[in-house]
Amino acid sequence: MLYYWLNLLNIFICSRLFWKKVDLTSNLTRKRRVSILDCDTFRYMSNAKYAYYMDFIRFEKMFRSKLFENTVKKGMYAVLGSQKIIYKKPLKMWSTFKITLILEGWDDKWVYHSQVFEQEDQVCAIGYTKAAFWRGKKAQDIRMIIKKCGITKSEMDIPKRILDIFKGDYDLLKNTVHPL
Repeated sequence: MLYYWLNLLNIFICSRLFWKKVDLTSNLTRKRRVSILDCDTFRYMSNAKYAYYMDFIRFEKMFRSKLFENTVKKGMYAVLGSQKIIYKKPLKMWSTFKITLILEGWDDKWVYHSQVFEQEDQVCAIGYTKAAFWRGKKAQDIRMIIKKCGITKSEMDIPKRILDIFKGDYDLLKNTVHPL
């Protein structure tokens, strides 16, 4: 966990002091290397580390755009509603890969992203996230947050293929029977 927090601190400092600002709606690509700390016993990146890198690029986007000033600095915090990762090809230790954050769209409560892991122009994995900003115990209006960040379009329709990924999540939670 120390690895996670040190990386997040590095991203925060670099985003605030060294890296240029980015547009909230643009794609963000970052080149990374699979370190020994990312790997399982077979020298491939552990499945859990994909979620770390997805967090890192979302936080980088937040820190480098106007989103940080309009959410965290105003007492809001980011919450993941759901996350899915589809694995296609493993990433070997010491190899480099690219991760690209793509804004897929938003509604009144949620913002949807895809995060594509690529190596040598080949897709290795794709992650999908559904996130919101909360203050207290209430989700905030994403449209208002995006407007305050300088985005002029009020709507960005979420593609059906993305909505379908998250369609049954709450039914699964409601209908799951826990053993006693």
